[in-house]
Amino acid sequence: MPKHAHGFCCAHITCQAERKADDGAHMRQNGGHVAARPQPTARRIGLGHELRQLRKEAGLTIAEAARGMHFDESTLQRVETGWKSFRQAGHLRELLERYGITDEEQVNRLVALQREASSREWWTGKGTTMLSGMPRFLGVESAAREIRIFHPTVIPGLLQTEAYARAVHELHKPIEEMTTPFMENSVELRMRRKEALTRDDDPLKVWAVLYEPALRYAIGGAEVMRDQYAALAELSSLENVTLQVLPQVESSYIALHDVNIMILGDGLPTTVQTDTPWSTVAVTDKPREVGRFSRMFDAMSAAARSPQETAKFLHQLSREIAR
Repeated sequence: MPKHAHGFCCAHITCQAERKADDGAHMRQNGGHVAARPQPTARRIGLGHELRQLRKEAGLTIAEAARGMHFDESTLQRVETGWKSFRQAGHLRELLERYGITDEEQVNRLVALQREASSREWWTGKGTTMLSGMPRFLGVESAAREIRIFHPTVIPGLLQTEAYARAVHELHKPIEEMTTPFMENSVELRMRRKEALTRDDDPLKVWAVLYEPALRYAIGGAEVMRDQYAALAELSSLENVTLQVLPQVESSYIALHDVNIMILGDGLPTTVQTDTPWSTVAVTDKPREVGRFSRMFDAMSAAARSPQETAKFLHQLSREIAR
């Protein structure tokens, strides 16, 4: 059983009015690790969750709640699902009044949450060099407290070294007709995402199933692969990271596409993501899809080797590729 199969702690996504988002700032470095920072998407998801609960308590449908407001039904639906925030605080106050929320302290707390939710993310400005759906995925990933991942052909992006990530992109560049700026931006984003695993404040918990053929797929040459194996072995020693190797065994279940399960905790919706063949990033929190992805991951993790065997196997692969 994986060392983190049970007992993941899920931090609250709460509003702290005194913490103001720094619109243009990157994550600050602290003792060699990345420090935590306000996460606008996390705030949007949290705010949307609260507003949905308040609407239900008021006994209103989305159409009834939006009727006669300065925003339409579609806007409210997107706010409730965390896809966007209201353009004006007045729109939120107007909605809260319709829900019968008159307590000034509660109203001010939600307005402050709305303010943080409207802040820019660290990847703002890179949207023109991202796959469709990528900004939404990055936002949900940044809000996650636990992620479970699998990829059938390569090492999952969140665990890749920079050299390996660049080699993957170079391999696909002529097929996908991607530009060099797009490739470099994608590699940079991938490295920034990895920082969540080693930050001092509440590091991201990751449970990955690594498919043996994907580990043996030598991308970028022997040196790149040896460095990648060493990086994986180092990550496997972290308390917040669980790595299992799934051997290529006849009749064993293998997902035919990448599986990414992002658990936000605190009653917020678990969200899943996968890449599509037409170069878009699909993200959904529909219970049916979340359940299907969870069954996929559970089946593969049950058939995989124990986490205690991972480092030894990676060292074996490193020796084999050096021959």
